[in-house]
Amino acid sequence: MSAIGVLVMAYGGPRSLDDIGPYLRDVRSFRETPQAAIDEVKRRYELIGGRSPILQRTEEQAAALGRVLRAGGGDFDSIVGMRHWHPYISDALARLEERGIRRAVGLVMAPHYSHMSIGAYFDEVKDAQSKVEIAAVEEWHLLPAYINAVVERVRAAVERFPEAVRDQVPVIFTAHSLPERILSWDDPYPAQLRATVDALMEVLGPRTHRLAYQSAGMSKEPWLGPDVGEVMVSLADAGCRHVLVAPIGFVAEHVEILYDVDIALREEARGRGVQLERIEMLNDSPTLIAGLAQLVRRRAEEAGWL
Repeated sequence: MSAIGVLVMAYGGPRSLDDIGPYLRDVRSFRETPQAAIDEVKRRYELIGGRSPILQRTEEQAAALGRVLRAGGGDFDSIVGMRHWHPYISDALARLEERGIRRAVGLVMAPHYSHMSIGAYFDEVKDAQSKVEIAAVEEWHLLPAYINAVVERVRAAVERFPEAVRDQVPVIFTAHSLPERILSWDDPYPAQLRATVDALMEVLGPRTHRLAYQSAGMSKEPWLGPDVGEVMVSLADAGCRHVLVAPIGFVAEHVEILYDVDIALREEARGRGVQLERIEMLNDSPTLIAGLAQLVRRRAEEAGWL
């Protein structure tokens, strides 16, 4: 029996400053990007080291996932495909075909489903017209291992605050904003985010917390809110001087974390006298990877491949 592939997908990001213009054209469906927007995005990437770490992080996640799956029995071959930059999802599928793999579990490294996000990844899979049969994992926002891994990160991050205030530090849980028009589609994204927050708070116990959105796109249409910056300001205005940000819609570092939170939001917080910390991202957390391996194995079993 041939190996079962694991197609691990993520958004993608520029690997150098020279990639930014072409990358933005890809993200914008090959519409031209205003030069001012290119310059602003380039400035942000310069501040975080001149490149996105998303490919490296996703490759580490895929490698760890493959190791855990093989250790549990079975021949699994994990590979990375990006939605908006190299290696593209179509490239990854072609590589699986070259390896003789005809069946693969598709997993997006984002826990919450939206037609505009996770749905678009699997549209890319269909558009590739690959001979590889894909068994899709479309959501994992309540996966116990994911919840436990975030709880571990929150508890560790709270220790960075003065001992006297640790029990009172509010947590702002964040996810990538999407255009408000998804609400007219009865899109499950906001409800899944709220369900994740509820599951986390059941474990963490009573604590002031908020759900907010971040990293809205550079477009004139309305985006989901409230924005994390607005929530932080409201807490500061209420007298709060310590805030923890927990990005639950992201599982690895990229510009939305390294710039939007670590630089822009932290600078705004500092200007208001607020100590703002964020959780360590999950990346290849052993807790998370073990849970995702179980999820992939179960999906392969449901497909009749094991």
